[in-house]
Amino acid sequence: MRKIPEPRVVVIHDIDRPVIGSLWGEVNANIHKALGCVGTVTDGSVRDLNEVRQLRYHFFSNCVTVSHAYVHMIDVGIPVKVGGLVVNPGDLILGDQHGVISIPLDVAREVPKAAQMMEDWERRVINFCKSKEFTVDGARELFMNQRPTWPSQKRG
Repeated sequence: MRKIPEPRVVVIHDIDRPVIGSLWGEVNANIHKALGCVGTVTDGSVRDLNEVRQLRYHFFSNCVTVSHAYVHMIDVGIPVKVGGLVVNPGDLILGDQHGVISIPLDVAREVPKAAQMMEDWERRVINFCKSKEFTVDGARELFMNQRPTWPSQKRG
């Protein structure tokens, strides 16, 4: 695990179906935080949400359970498919309250600029919709014709 640059995220595919117990709670969050991890992504369950939130460790999971699991690790350091997302060791992933995405490393440096470009455009649309100058035609113009595009995108 320490070979992967920080901040580290543990991604685990849980093969138990139905999910009846959780490997991930306060204990494993503390262990993995000490190992330089900032969160866990799993299609299994998690528990101890209040304690883990106070620890500032992040869980992205399929469900929450109250029970511990009887865990058998099968493999480590391999590609994992969790919730339809394939994650390879060393991939850059981003998670928030809405879920987790993978960011290709070849575009990672451009993400902040692209995110700011989208935020600026969305803010203009939102501000126009809240203004006294709002019209349907004006909103259509902003939304359809002034939509930002990345240089590699073609409008069609």
